[in-house]
Amino acid sequence: MDKDFAFAATLGKEKYPKISSKILQYGTAGFREKAFELPHVMYRMGLLAVLRSKERQGKTVGIMITASHNPEEDNGVKLCDPSGEMLNKEWENFATDLVNVKDDYLSDCLKTIVCSSGINYDIQANVFLGRDTRKSSESLANAALNGVKSLKGEVKDFGLLTTPQLHFVVKCQNFPNFSAPIAPTPEGYYKRFSGAFNSLISQMTDHPQRSQIRGTKYIPEVYVDGANGVGALKLRELQSYIDSLKFQIFNDGSSGILNFQCGADFVKVGQNPPEGCDIEIGKRYASFDGDADRLVYYYKDSTGTFRLLDGDKIATLFAHFLQPLIKATELDLTMRVIQTAYANGSSTNYIEKTLGIPVVCVPTGVKHLHHEALKYDIGIYFEANGHGTVIFSNEAFKKIKEIGLNSNASLRQQIAAKKLTAVMDLINEAVGDAISDLLLTEAILYSYGWDTEDWNAMYTDFPNRQLKVKVPDRNVFSTTDAERKCVKPEGFQEALDRIVSEFEKSRAFVRPSGTEDVVRVYAEAQTQADADKLAKDIAELVKKFTNSL
Repeated sequence: MDKDFAFAATLGKEKYPKISSKILQYGTAGFREKAFELPHVMYRMGLLAVLRSKERQGKTVGIMITASHNPEEDNGVKLCDPSGEMLNKEWENFATDLVNVKDDYLSDCLKTIVCSSGINYDIQANVFLGRDTRKSSESLANAALNGVKSLKGEVKDFGLLTTPQLHFVVKCQNFPNFSAPIAPTPEGYYKRFSGAFNSLISQMTDHPQRSQIRGTKYIPEVYVDGANGVGALKLRELQSYIDSLKFQIFNDGSSGILNFQCGADFVKVGQNPPEGCDIEIGKRYASFDGDADRLVYYYKDSTGTFRLLDGDKIATLFAHFLQPLIKATELDLTMRVIQTAYANGSSTNYIEKTLGIPVVCVPTGVKHLHHEALKYDIGIYFEANGHGTVIFSNEAFKKIKEIGLNSNASLRQQIAAKKLTAVMDLINEAVGDAISDLLLTEAILYSYGWDTEDWNAMYTDFPNRQLKVKVPDRNVFSTTDAERKCVKPEGFQEALDRIVSEFEKSRAFVRPSGTEDVVRVYAEAQTQADADKLAKDIAELVKKFTNSL
């Protein structure tokens, strides 16, 4: 062990030295910075992945090289635990320590992690590696690869993958029963989700809600903005496995810049269509982000107005679809929708008051939503930005499968259970997955015979606006109550409340970004003009307090 660590430290100092004194912190998005600052980070995350695999008795750990929706000049890395989920909190702290330690103390830091975790270093480590399409990703992936190899870990480099695909292949590798007989490969991913989609579509003629629909307005074609990223490539590969739905892909990376004037984040924040999209009335559009873990829909209504269907709308559609199926099985299962403070208040009202499903609010960051969703039999979670999924507990999965196979159950119970089984196969429970979520959305719209206007008519969003304010130090701002209240700097929340009180039926909050020195502002109000002014006034308040510190 000592010899390996000494070699790894020497190689790191020679090829991937720590050139900046900036303190980096592993967060929800892993590490994310300008690409030129990251070679030593990637190398050291390769080292950490080896130790994590050994600590988990040789199970495979994933390394994903991506900065998701960030500009192309940025990049990042996040580790995927053997469960297919995000990295364990304790190991997030190890990651932060390892990345920030000076080159001369790298070996000592590795030893500390081994000792504090009780790792049997003799166990063979296994790592899967994937990357997005950024120009910097290949060289940074090589740095991570060298980190793994310097500690004699076994590594499989998949090359270009979406983030959800990496999570999927890691989970399949470690838990063969999860997708047997599907292989832990991109091809296995396509077979798993296309098969589930085709199965669900074939069963959709008698969903409990379909009797309410006369005819159908659903058209089996969706126009997808690939954000000039890896999702466009992978969606095109999936097309050959699906005949009943056509993907018309634009912003596919053949021209244009990754995430520039396109992608889910651009559409959500700006509430405008992406570049390269001349929206036509009657057609359905969707946008991925750079690594295809976010999804939003949009369309132009009969008046020519742009309409956005974000993560709140997707979560509500999923809940609306799953609830009658769960009831039809007659199983006593708990269901919750998990949201953040960014969720539109109208969606929360609809889910709680119309659907009768309790809503839980947690801090921003998909790991918070995911962990909360694990507490229930069925946890539906989405951030408003379009990142989310559905989680079924092991007990719920077992009971639903049993009902579907039980000849003594009523026909109604069996039909519902079989549809739910297809849904469980179609969902990527490990992480939010734009491709998986798009397929389930399309299956539900097909089931209902709905177009996007029918979907959007479930409830009307309260007008809202998001802004971000650059600040010297985001850590000056601190929040509580699932980030809905600001506790630092002193007096800020009181001043914010006074501004909000000037607008009817309004709410607003601020929160420091987890990845950059900005404070994010969210505002809702009775009219769009009021929401815009409220957001602007609070942004000015942030600047005022920042300048006074």
